[in-house]
Amino acid sequence: MRNLLAIERFCLYGHIVAMAFGLAGLLWVVPHPGILDYLPAGQTLFQWSMAGGGVGYILLGTLAVALYAYRTLGLGALLTFAIAAVGISIASELLGTSTGFPFGHYSYLNGLGYKVAGLVPFTIPLSWFYLGLAAFLLARSGLAAGGGSSRYGWARSLAAVLLGSVLLTSWDFVLDPAMSQTALPFWYWHQPGAFFGMPYQNFAGWLGTGIVFMGVALTLWKIFKFSPDLDQTQLTLPLVVYLSNFGFALVMSLAAGFYVPIALGILTGALPAVLCWRATSQESLSSSAQSAQVLETSVNSAKVILK
Repeated sequence: MRNLLAIERFCLYGHIVAMAFGLAGLLWVVPHPGILDYLPAGQTLFQWSMAGGGVGYILLGTLAVALYAYRTLGLGALLTFAIAAVGISIASELLGTSTGFPFGHYSYLNGLGYKVAGLVPFTIPLSWFYLGLAAFLLARSGLAAGGGSSRYGWARSLAAVLLGSVLLTSWDFVLDPAMSQTALPFWYWHQPGAFFGMPYQNFAGWLGTGIVFMGVALTLWKIFKFSPDLDQTQLTLPLVVYLSNFGFALVMSLAAGFYVPIALGILTGALPAVLCWRATSQESLSSSAQSAQVLETSVNSAKVILK
């Protein structure tokens, strides 16, 4: 288990470094290619970055979250969520790139790896998985905090699916406008929409896809009795993954001058994610207080009996 933790951390750090490296390439080198002449092996590094940078950071993020989920949730919970997330998201993306439903009419360009059926890069469903699981765990644990034995009832489970899908969609508020309009875009809209080049339908597609695969995953968890309880320390990796990817999107949108998507993303994504993480600390304090109260009651009862 110690070796798995070391690999998990290596993948997480590599994921973050790869995103920073990608930002430098897209925002610094692409507009000023002359910089490469002053960097050792600059041209080679830039070619590697453009050819596999997007694939690399997504694969590292996927591995980090998968190892974390195996370690903290168990193999069953990991596999059921991964199957639901990858299966439903690739179906949704293939449908979207073929028909325009549910996201709108768009196409992927090169830069994110081999395309399934020539339409969707294989890394796209992986990003749905690792960001989706991070968002869902934050939402589920935050809403369950302090809820006692009934904290995972159907109402809170439904709320967790909805909030997790909102957190996932909020990341796209910030990411999609910039990534589709950068100097080297990774996808493009056939008919640019009213929201900074994105159609509003895209948000409905993201929200709906998230609700479906998170709902299916949670249903499978209930059927197979996977109900992992996570404390604040265990939720640190999901928070770091979510905020680092949000930060990548934020920097891209700042460079493009898209401030409204950033504000919306912070209000509906980054801020709620942090609040969910903090809520688990309050749960721990509440549990400690309850334990202390039970202990004090037991001690007082013992004193009465001894008298």
